[in-house]
Amino acid sequence: MDKLNAMQLFVRVAETGSFTAVADQLGMARSVVTRQISALEKQLGVKLMTRSTRSLTLTTAGSAYLEKCRAILNMVDAAESNLIEEKTEPRGRIRLGLPLSFGLQRLMPVLLEFAQAHSNIELVMDFSDRRSNLIEEGIDLSIRITSRLEPGDIVRKLGETRLLTVASPHYLAKNSRPKHPRELSQHACLVYSQNFQPTSWTYGAKDGNVNVTIRPRLAANNGEALLQAAAQGLGITRPPDFMAQPYLDNGSVVAVLQKFEPMPLGIYAVLPSNRYIPHRVSVLIDYLAAALLNGGVDRLSVAQSKLNI
Repeated sequence: MDKLNAMQLFVRVAETGSFTAVADQLGMARSVVTRQISALEKQLGVKLMTRSTRSLTLTTAGSAYLEKCRAILNMVDAAESNLIEEKTEPRGRIRLGLPLSFGLQRLMPVLLEFAQAHSNIELVMDFSDRRSNLIEEGIDLSIRITSRLEPGDIVRKLGETRLLTVASPHYLAKNSRPKHPRELSQHACLVYSQNFQPTSWTYGAKDGNVNVTIRPRLAANNGEALLQAAAQGLGITRPPDFMAQPYLDNGSVVAVLQKFEPMPLGIYAVLPSNRYIPHRVSVLIDYLAAALLNGGVDRLSVAQSKLNI
């Protein structure tokens, strides 16, 4: 038994909670994974995991062994990578989780340039606005746009985007231009959501934030669809600036409530926790930061439990 390989499999299974998921990620039979873990347990003389048909739970010994394995494997990865990186160009596969609209509009041109510049790096891109589990899905790097990070997220800030409140000139001519966020309750609003439940839009004001309960006339989980609806005069929506700009430029929508602009959203590179960061991933993050921050550099950081950006 290759103990290092068995330790790597054990960490993956412990983090994903599934032998099948690990087998699929690595392109091997599930039986190979289970045999490796069983051989590791036999050699150690302890039970690391309790299995059932529906769940997998670490034993007390398994939890302690998991932390030791992570530390050892990170040291091995770092040692090997430092030696290799001194002699070779970055290479290997990077699995990326990308927000749909921002990924297509802003990140794709940068990623294509990166692919041209680094022919030995393979990019696998997953475009979705859902919040993915990086470890379970085997994602090396996720780009997220958010006002609040999860405690313990390993992140690097790449930039910011602002939410703009917009409507078509035709709609505003028929329904009047709102002068205060509270007036939105009297308007047809087009909401980023997957249901028709009331939601809340937050705005900034001199005397503190203003929270407005919005009852949507139309809801969608895609900002481009909402902007098209707004351009057709169906109501008021609140897209990020990068998405709204083409519509503002051609005059199909105009901005309202500019005096009550909410705090910007951060654009972050998010990494799996407790993992060594491969050189190829670091190179990509540097490239994205240079493109989105116009050369600015932010250090990698860990989100604190009470972070509220």
